[in-house]
Amino acid sequence: MELASRGRQRAVSLPLVLALTSISFFMVALDALVVVTALPAIHRSFGGSIATLEWAVNAYALTFAAGIITAAALGDRLGRRRVYVAGLVLFTVTSAACAVAPSSGLLITARALQGLGAAAVTPLALTILASTFPPERRGAIVGIFGGIGGLAVAGGPLVGGAVVTGLDWHWVFWINVPIGIIAAIGSARYLPASRGPATRLDLPAVPLVAGGAAAIAWGLVRAGGSGWSDPWAIAAFVVGAVLLAGFVLRERRAAEPMLPLRLFRNRTFSAANATGFLMSGAIFSAAFLTAQYFQLGLGYSPLATGLRLLPWTATPMVVAPLAGALADRIGARPLLVTGLVLQGVGLAWVASLASSAAGSAGYGRFVIPLIIAGIGVSMAIPTVPTATLGAVPPGDVGRASGVSNTMQRFGAAFGIAVVTAVFAAHGHFGSVASFTSGYRPAMVFGTVRGARAPRGGRCADRRELRRAGIVKFGA
Repeated sequence: MELASRGRQRAVSLPLVLALTSISFFMVALDALVVVTALPAIHRSFGGSIATLEWAVNAYALTFAAGIITAAALGDRLGRRRVYVAGLVLFTVTSAACAVAPSSGLLITARALQGLGAAAVTPLALTILASTFPPERRGAIVGIFGGIGGLAVAGGPLVGGAVVTGLDWHWVFWINVPIGIIAAIGSARYLPASRGPATRLDLPAVPLVAGGAAAIAWGLVRAGGSGWSDPWAIAAFVVGAVLLAGFVLRERRAAEPMLPLRLFRNRTFSAANATGFLMSGAIFSAAFLTAQYFQLGLGYSPLATGLRLLPWTATPMVVAPLAGALADRIGARPLLVTGLVLQGVGLAWVASLASSAAGSAGYGRFVIPLIIAGIGVSMAIPTVPTATLGAVPPGDVGRASGVSNTMQRFGAAFGIAVVTAVFAAHGHFGSVASFTSGYRPAMVFGTVRGARAPRGGRCADRRELRRAGIVKFGA
């Protein structure tokens, strides 16, 4: 009787673990893009330039990127469930703070803190999930988890548009609050408690990398608005470079580095991470600009904008699984190169249509280039992590996964910062014509930046990656 009772409890607890971690992960992944269709409404409330809107996205992305590896290490030392629930509570509280923020400055501050909460939830949700399920079921469960990440990327602009159209932009953040409360209470009560190996925390590295990245991103935005000779922009670049140099020196000497530099001695690993950095930058910067162009340039509502972006954002849900399976057969490089080319061609085509599309032009002309860009993204998304993880020994796949996720999120922040600078140098919010004048060169610049595909190295067998608990999903 006791054994039967334990069996029933285990059968119930496993789906509950999957549900709780999936809901939390979906919520924080959705927030990376759910804001983009709400940005024009936020601009109408607070005013300001495109730089103000850029920081509403990048404040989240930068702290998210900087906190991933440290949060995972804290979970191993202090308890994964404890740090995971603390991240959920922080994310929920700061979501409410975003909703009630009376100014753009406080909104950006709350978004930065929200990113720290997301940084704790994302790696630990996967770790808890992978360590709870038996090895023979882990691959399928992790696959479901990765599919949820793709669904969040596809649904972000659409959900944001629907909420803004039906309610107002504040509800983009309010909807997180009840979900976060339920997830935090349920996780504290039902998720298993576990710890990992007690590694030393490389806490001094966190402000170095986060501060350096933020300073350079701010310098890019400042230079785009006031010129590259602006002393504040130059000072920001210098401070950013010094902090990043300090980070590299710190990581070379640290016994337990946050970012193991030895991994970058592998050319395939370095090239794959550079590709992921640039790919993520192109995706997020294009979403950031195009969601605003469809509303401010073509006059669509937030919901209509989200729907019209689906040919691009929803394509990975269909194509990415097929591309991942094909990569195991023919290798990652052919798919990665083809995917990046298609992504660049599609998004550059969208940019070329913007000159004559303002005003009376219809949406139909954008469908084919958006689909082409979506197919390209779908081919690159599963092959970047496959190439990254396949370049390192099995014992390093955990660290490699953390590095890959961190690089992609920094790529998103830098991509948005760069295109914002280009936009500010050529256009502004004053009219449809002025917005389009900035949109075109910014989009072209964001999409033609080359990404070198990885060379050499082996493509890790999918079963090996699943045994390691690694999920293959992209930016």
